Amino acid sequence: MSNLLEGLAPWPVADFSEFGEIEVRKLNRIQKLIGAFLGRNWVGIPHVTHNDDADITDFEARRKAYNAEGGVKLTPVPLLVKILADGLREFPQFNASLDAASATLTLKKYINIGVAVDTPGGLLVPVVRNADSKSLDEIATEIATVSEKARLKGLPMSDMSGGCITLTSLGHIGGTSFTPIVNAPEVAILGVTRAHRVATPGPADEVIWRQILPLSLSYDHRVINGADAARFVRFVAQRLADPALFPSG
Repeated sequence: MSNLLEGLAPWPVADFSEFGEIEVRKLNRIQKLIGAFLGRNWVGIPHVTHNDDADITDFEARRKAYNAEGGVKLTPVPLLVKILADGLREFPQFNASLDAASATLTLKKYINIGVAVDTPGGLLVPVVRNADSKSLDEIATEIATVSEKARLKGLPMSDMSGGCITLTSLGHIGGTSFTPIVNAPEVAILGVTRAHRVATPGPADEVIWRQILPLSLSYDHRVINGADAARFVRFVAQRLADPALFPSG
């Protein structure tokens, strides 16, 4: 990996106190680990990010109706986890890991989904194992439990290993799109930002307001081509519009 940086200028060194008052803080253990992993992944993986929009007007109406019935409350996150599990089954090339040194591609037969969690110490990514065989309520409960554990106590590596693809959501904060960094050895990561209302023309040229969710898929271009990335994101958007996503009865 080090040869990727050969020939570049050295990192700039400066005495910032020359310019004004400063404060120096040591990075905590999680920040140091995350920085090392993300730096490696950004340098070592040729990233491409595909952006698209999903119409979630009907999805949100169904989600709110489902939550009104009582039981486990569903945010969009567990629903997106379930959709990503379906997507890996439909597009198995996304459920893979590349070993560039041996020029081999490992295709996985299991489906585990990582979910990025913002904690006071930094970003952690617990993994929902066998997400394809779990119900929405089970996924939602597991995400809530592990997220609380991550924020209060941190997570062991065993809880963050074995992911096949990662979901990272900034929708509770904002944004219109971003470039999430692939979580190696995975080959793709889906980012979502805040949904917003968009005016669209109706059948009689009237204005209809629709709720749109931005989707940002970053992928390893050595494994995934652009056309398949576009199809994968379209699959996610179409599943969000599918009434069958929600359990009946």
